[in-house]
Amino acid sequence: MEGSASPPDKPRVRPAAAVLCRGPVEPLVFLANFALVLQGPLTTQYLWHRFSADLGYNGTRQRGGCSNRSADPTMQEVETLTSHWTLYMNVGGFLVGLFSSTLLGAWSDGVGRRPLLVLASLGLLLQALVSVFVVQLQLHVGYFVLGRILCALLGDFGGLLAASFASVADVSSSRSRTFRMALLEASIGVAGMLASLLGGHWLRAQGYANPFWLALALLIAMTLYAAFCFGETLKEPKSTRLFTFRHHRSIVQLYVAPAPEKSRKHLALYSLAIFVVITVHFGAQDILTLYELSTPLCWDSKLIGYGSAAQHLPYLTSLLVLKLLQHCLADAWVAEIGLAFNILGMVVFAFATITPLMFTGYGLLFLSLVITPVIRAKLSKLVRETEQGALFSAVACVNNLAMLTASGIFNSLYPATLNFMKGFPFLLGAGLLLIPAVLIGMLEKAVPHPEFQQFPQSP
Repeated sequence: MEGSASPPDKPRVRPAAAVLCRGPVEPLVFLANFALVLQGPLTTQYLWHRFSADLGYNGTRQRGGCSNRSADPTMQEVETLTSHWTLYMNVGGFLVGLFSSTLLGAWSDGVGRRPLLVLASLGLLLQALVSVFVVQLQLHVGYFVLGRILCALLGDFGGLLAASFASVADVSSSRSRTFRMALLEASIGVAGMLASLLGGHWLRAQGYANPFWLALALLIAMTLYAAFCFGETLKEPKSTRLFTFRHHRSIVQLYVAPAPEKSRKHLALYSLAIFVVITVHFGAQDILTLYELSTPLCWDSKLIGYGSAAQHLPYLTSLLVLKLLQHCLADAWVAEIGLAFNILGMVVFAFATITPLMFTGYGLLFLSLVITPVIRAKLSKLVRETEQGALFSAVACVNNLAMLTASGIFNSLYPATLNFMKGFPFLLGAGLLLIPAVLIGMLEKAVPHPEFQQFPQSP
């Protein structure tokens, strides 16, 4: 006999949670990155301070930053311990996040973007809370690793980005999507620039504790915003099981399952392109400070601060130039121009021996950060509306893997090439950027205007 209950294969639509307002996702990303950039350098410096105190090392670096004296063995031990514990935090977060962010990202395609944003915000909040306890109570530094793992279990910053980019894809048109992606990335850059300028000055003035308390307060505000102010962008959120391998299968199927409305080759090649771009970006970022501190540049902390601000400035300049160039060029060719200037900047860095030449390299990177939003938008247009969360969780994994790869390659190559060419890693980065340049041009020629294709909706 037929009952009044709905069929078992038709999931129940989840009632929308009450919200105080329908705010955009950009404030969430801004607050999250501000808190992370504020904490990152402080955590490294705190580890250095703790290990120095434990080992009885009270040496300081000379003002010029270019001493030729042999390194103190105790200082080398402090550097090694700091480097190892930073590595433990990064690897622990990556391994746990590899499972959780992919699970939660695909889950958000059913249950909605807000639950993942709230979970990821709580994870970042827990990590900051653990850091505050470590600093205030002088707990063992291993608790930093615990905080990092707790954060990764709840989605981490990668999960928050996956939900944020999927949210932008939910509400943006095909024509406006690239600019909206760039706007989201610009909020990341502005937050990083402001936090970089604030963190160092505050540390020198008041020590470690207060900046961590500020990060905690910002993350509490962010969690409340995600829970009560963010406007859900998924049209019909429904109750969806979290712990099922179906979510991971949905990510794999993006790349392996045949479908008439998408090209697996395009998905794979665009993913490779963004992997190479992010690897070069973070690899160069990892060694730039060391490159500037040592001979022949010998920058002091003031110039290092200006250089750090110059690294974040392309988030804004790329957004503005993208908006202008979109009126006369397709997105792919804007990305190609950005790659060309990025390659030129890397080449200038490789041969920079004076400060004006170094800042010329920074100036040439003014369009370097237009590349990733263009590729994200291209990827987003290749999948169904119901696959956006799975796609951007896959992209988050590519991003994390690229960051680990960058750290391994560039940090190993830099000391190995000091004797014959100090700037060789930058030349390698310039050569690697030819790969996405060729891929984007090839894919654009194969499908000149994929953004105007209309894919069928999911049943």
